[in-house]
Amino acid sequence: MVRNAEALLERLLALDPAERAELVRALRPAQKREFDERWWFWAHRGQLAPPGDWHVWLIRAGRGFGKTRAGAEWVSDLARANPGARIALVGATLDEARRVMVGGESGLLRVARAGETPVWRASHNEVHFASGAVAQLYSAEAPEGLRGPEHHVAWADELGKWRGEAAWDNLLLGLRLGDRPRALVTTTPRPTALMRRLLAMPGLVETHGATRDNPHLPRSFVEAAERLYAGTALGRQELAGELIEDLAGALWTRCGIEACRVASAPEVKRVVIGVDPPGSARGDACGIVVCALGEDGRGYVIEDASVAGLAPEGWARRVAAAAARHRADRVVAEKNNGGEMVGAVLRAANSRLPLQLVHASRGKAARAEPVSMLYGEGKVAHVGRFAALEDQMCALTAEGYAGPASPDRADALVWALTALLLRRGGEAGVRRL
Repeated sequence: MVRNAEALLERLLALDPAERAELVRALRPAQKREFDERWWFWAHRGQLAPPGDWHVWLIRAGRGFGKTRAGAEWVSDLARANPGARIALVGATLDEARRVMVGGESGLLRVARAGETPVWRASHNEVHFASGAVAQLYSAEAPEGLRGPEHHVAWADELGKWRGEAAWDNLLLGLRLGDRPRALVTTTPRPTALMRRLLAMPGLVETHGATRDNPHLPRSFVEAAERLYAGTALGRQELAGELIEDLAGALWTRCGIEACRVASAPEVKRVVIGVDPPGSARGDACGIVVCALGEDGRGYVIEDASVAGLAPEGWARRVAAAAARHRADRVVAEKNNGGEMVGAVLRAANSRLPLQLVHASRGKAARAEPVSMLYGEGKVAHVGRFAALEDQMCALTAEGYAGPASPDRADALVWALTALLLRRGGEAGVRRL
């Protein structure tokens, strides 16, 4: 019977998710139960507990990754192996803990195997397992409830939604029963002080994943979600499981950029390409950002064509190609680092390039401030999503750049929008992109 079941599982796992889902729906109840109970056989790698003597395991991942199923299976397995275990289940609220961790589609009651029948005692907010283990529910909104109780293991869900840090501190201080007290945290990340503190915790073991990493999700769902949200701050947080946060004193915020995002630009009067050449010939990144002046007077960011790892001739050809593609009226390139070489390589790529070389007499942050004010006034919009560019923008502060490497893309943006909106010359006739 076991061999037949595993042979069936292997055949199912060889199918794509859509075909597999259709066949699983067609299974008889007993077959479906057997398939579901052999979760360890078909779970994806990000759902399985890491080896080693860790104290806290964090699953930081996008929605649909399978975090809840991983948590429920981990707790259930520990309850089977440890009669009398005391387990803490902590949700952002008590209602969420009940609905998701216990009674949800992937909660503890649903993942129980035949014959186990864990009992939910609503009056005490407890789950009693067949082994004698007991899981007690707690709310992060009531941290005092975690002061005093002791536990062998804990499952903390959606830590990114917890308010304050007291519940986490009380949970860890009560995690002191048995030889190997452990905690699992399952969450989509949010930029909270507690989230940052957890990520900096010594000895933390982390599983990081995205929605699309779950091979059991319908492909249509993943593709639809990515069409809607890929590249946005929300998508990077909720789908990719990235920790997206605004920097104190940043010239741009992610919320502000989202507010100025549009699906398309109107007819345009001018197109300017900003170029921030690499600081050396060793293949550093070259910022190439295309902006347009709409007939409505707004500036529109329409492409980030930046490229890394190319010699001067290579990035110069990329600039020339972008100019041809968008019929650019002007290419504004900074010459501080490369001097006359910048003009020479760009003209070699296209001798008719409408090139203007500029010298930066002020720092990058000082040049960026007037442009960031244009965003606040609603005078700039982004046509689509430019994740790498927007990361750099949000790392520019009045004190300088707080990101890694150099803000090449953001600097190119500043040159282009400065030429379009702050130092405009004669304007060409209206045309479409």
